[in-house]
Amino acid sequence: MRKETTQPHVINSISELHRLLSLPKPEHPLVSVIDLSAIKCHFDETIKSVIYNFYSVCIKKDFTGKLKYGQNYYDFDEGVMTFFSPGQVISTVTPDDMAINGWWLVIHPDFIQSYPLAKGIKEYGYFTYAVNEALHLSDKEEAMMTMLIEQIGQEYRSPIDHYSQDVIVSQIDLLLNYGNRFYNRQFITRKSASHDLLTKLETLLSDYFDHEQVQEMGLPTVHYLSEKLNVSPTYLSDLLRKLTGQSTQQHIHNKLIDKAKQILTTTSLSVSEIAYQLGFEYPQSFNKLFKSKTNVSPLEFRQSFN
Repeated sequence: MRKETTQPHVINSISELHRLLSLPKPEHPLVSVIDLSAIKCHFDETIKSVIYNFYSVCIKKDFTGKLKYGQNYYDFDEGVMTFFSPGQVISTVTPDDMAINGWWLVIHPDFIQSYPLAKGIKEYGYFTYAVNEALHLSDKEEAMMTMLIEQIGQEYRSPIDHYSQDVIVSQIDLLLNYGNRFYNRQFITRKSASHDLLTKLETLLSDYFDHEQVQEMGLPTVHYLSEKLNVSPTYLSDLLRKLTGQSTQQHIHNKLIDKAKQILTTTSLSVSEIAYQLGFEYPQSFNKLFKSKTNVSPLEFRQSFN
């Protein structure tokens, strides 16, 4: 394996990306569809660790190298799809005899700026998933996604006219909608792994509150839990919403309320003391959250229980 560069190389334009990959100039300065099999310079140290300042959608096949996102490596040994938003650091470690096939769609934010997609694309959580949370496609799904990217490619290579941008943006929108559908399918078909993660989350939260970490460190954050579970924050929340209908933050609050009820019914601590024990700086904040979740104040709950 080659040693990664210490500082990621920032690629601001699609023209610069084409140049680094020794590809012909892009047909359009703000969008490109790249045939991965046409890339010959996989091993240029300049692009071992990069920050792309554009959106990236990639279908990879026969990839025997590794991608790194944050501190995690992931081997891609089958057809998978990855999505990256601008500003993410992506590192690649590849063997010298690596071959890769598939398609790479790159979209500069300016290309969709005047369209509803500019706002909508930010709502697709999978653009911030880690590489080990890539979309694993079935054969039919892979055929569908490949067809959509090839259609974008056909339009991209056609002579530009008044409708070209509208058509390509519509096709990208459709592609991302299918990505959303297939990710939701993946949450369902990988139920065992998903439920294991849910069980680990519940155990992690129980231990956190039971061992008084909350008093020392405050309420657990979504970022803290995702790090402990080795998943990205967005992926964790999206998966939990699919399994339980609730986000990670709601799970934190649920565990907090359960712990508060336990203390209220088994001790004579004041509400202020309980609030402090549960990591709240101000009792009013605890009162407000408790009432929003139970429709009664902590004191009213204690009195009704008694």
